[in-house]
Amino acid sequence: MFDYSKAQLITLLAYGGYLLLLSLITLLAYRIDKRKAEKGKWRTKEKTLLLLSFFGGAFGGYPAMLIFHHKTKGEHWYFTFINILGILLHAGIMVALVFFIRF
Repeated sequence: MFDYSKAQLITLLAYGGYLLLLSLITLLAYRIDKRKAEKGKWRTKEKTLLLLSFFGGAFGGYPAMLIFHHKTKGEHWYFTFINILGILLHAGIMVALVFFIRF
């Protein structure tokens, strides 16, 4: 059905591992920031959370928003936007790697 070269399989596994690792890091970053917010301590910069989500961590960032009820109020609409954009972007890259890019 799918006939991948060794290089393609390594690329798919590396990219999948990258997404998995960054998603876990992003989920933890959202959780830590939520805890700090509850305790009134120093917080993680919004820019950091958004960059983590956009560059591959959205698969952990978006669920973290929902699970921890963090950055979900109306004034933080851009967190939802960036996480959904990140999910679409990286899902699209994965689909392209699986179905369209041959090397």
